[in-house]
Amino acid sequence: MKCAVAEYVAICDTCQRVKAEHQRPAEWKWEKITMDFIVGLPRTQKGYNSIWVVVDRLTKVAHFIPVNTTYLGAKLAELYISKIVCLHGVPKRIISDRGSQFTSRFWEQLHDSLDTKLRFSTAYHPQTDEQTERTNQILEDILRACAIQYGTSWDKCLPYAEFSYNNSYQASLKKSPFEALYGKRCRTPLCMMPIITGEKQVFGLDIIHDAEQQLRIV
Repeated sequence: MKCAVAEYVAICDTCQRVKAEHQRPAEWKWEKITMDFIVGLPRTQKGYNSIWVVVDRLTKVAHFIPVNTTYLGAKLAELYISKIVCLHGVPKRIISDRGSQFTSRFWEQLHDSLDTKLRFSTAYHPQTDEQTERTNQILEDILRACAIQYGTSWDKCLPYAEFSYNNSYQASLKKSPFEALYGKRCRTPLCMMPIITGEKQVFGLDIIHDAEQQLRIV
């Protein structure tokens, strides 16, 4: 009887729609990560038109990687190794949507060789990738401000956007992602951005301008 019920629920469309999906929390930093793309951005002089957002589920540390939507699996793999693996090691699990970049045979074989499990969010359970979606909302706010000031040079702002996000207070962590990762606050002349409501934060061009001024001084 128990087996019959389990089999019925597994194939029942209504059951899958209402069933809540529970995620086990990551046990260590950069053990489980999420990935997504922000697309439809103005093409920069270097040919970038989208951003690859990679977030650690435990510390919420994020990396914003400028890319082009035409990049194939081999190019994304190169960026993944240099920008993520070389900094944090190989994760145990990656959660993403079912974009063609993440479902290609090359991408699957790469992570199979690295012993990383791929998990995809579904139309029924988009909250599977809620963390990256929330980060994207914050990043889009930053980029809108950057676009006003820099136009098609938004990629020049990206390192500052990543820095400000990773050093901003997160209510769920009760600290910044940087502090959650390294165990101490980042030494910086910039003030930590206050949280507004929940995970929603407001970023302005002032933090980018301040960072630029400090870099010029250095």
